Amino acid sequence: MKYNKTNLQDAWLVEIELRGDDRGSFARTMCADEFAARGMINSFAQQNMSVSAKAGTLRGLHFQRAPHTEAKLVRCTRGVILDVIVDLRSNSPSYLKHEAFELSAENRKQLYVPPGFAHSFQTLVDDCEVSYLVSAAYAPQAEGGLRYDDPLLNISWPRPITAISAKDTTWPYLNPDAPPIF
Repeated sequence: MKYNKTNLQDAWLVEIELRGDDRGSFARTMCADEFAARGMINSFAQQNMSVSAKAGTLRGLHFQRAPHTEAKLVRCTRGVILDVIVDLRSNSPSYLKHEAFELSAENRKQLYVPPGFAHSFQTLVDDCEVSYLVSAAYAPQAEGGLRYDDPLLNISWPRPITAISAKDTTWPYLNPDAPPIF
């Protein structure tokens, strides 16, 4: 695998390296030793899958509060998404900065999202499937989120939003005067 640093502290874009022959191909999608060598969490508690029917569907920006923070390893297994992460760790040099990554079934790139980040994605085509490993079990009492249209973040979504959950439209805007989330 190839590990590409992002502009956000501790987040990585991971490229899968296919090895092929007349049977097809093979690739590793996660290696505990390689993750640990880069300071990445390398133990996952569950794997989640999201299926979205329409292009423009938006999911997020989600995070889990301590002590249930989680790392994610996100991969688009069908279709194309724009994956957006926001660093919410107040002690990080990339605090409140975001970055976007195109993940697709074709490019096979994965995004490692460290604990303390909000995560979201928008589908760019119809019929998308996203699979992601999560380092901690879901804890509803620790769930948090940010507004996708928060003016402080100023995220530029590439498509009009065609579907979004009611919950994702009601997350609070960031308040610079409030105590940090992480």
